[in-house]
Amino acid sequence: MNPDFRKCTLALVRNPAWVAFTWLGMTAGVSLLATPIRFTAGTITRPVALDVGRVVFAALNKAEFVALIIVLVSIRVSGRARELWIPVFALALILIAQGAWLIPELAARTDMVIAGTEPPPSITHAAYSILEVTKLVLLAFTGFRSMQLLLGTNDT
Repeated sequence: MNPDFRKCTLALVRNPAWVAFTWLGMTAGVSLLATPIRFTAGTITRPVALDVGRVVFAALNKAEFVALIIVLVSIRVSGRARELWIPVFALALILIAQGAWLIPELAARTDMVIAGTEPPPSITHAAYSILEVTKLVLLAFTGFRSMQLLLGTNDT
C-alpha cells in the first residue's frame, strides 16, 4: 500500500468530522424529517404518533451517546481536543439534558395523551426543539472545523 495513501486514510478516519456529519444526518433525519411527517399521516392517530415518537427519540438519544463517545475518542486520537472541546462539551450537556430531563418528561406527557388526558402547558417541547437545533449547529460546526484542522487552515 502506498504510504501516502495510508497516511491520508488514517488522517481521515481519525478526524472527528465523519462522526459529526453522520450524527448530524441521523439527527436531522429523525428530528426535521421523520417526526413532522409522522404527524401528517392521515391514518395515524395522535396517541400512536406520540408513542412511536417516544420510542424513536429514546433510541436516537442512545445512538447519540454512542456517537458522542466516538467523537470524544476521535478528537483525542486526532490531537484536536483543545480546538474542539467547547462545541463537544456543549453537545454532551445537550445530550445529558435531553436524556435525563426532556425525553422522560415528554414520555410522561405522551403517557397522559395515550391515557386520554391532555397534559398541562409546558415548555418541555420548545426546550427540546431549541436544544435539537442547537445540537445540529454544533455538529455542523464541529464537522467543518475538524475538516479545516485536517487541511491545516486556521480560518474561522
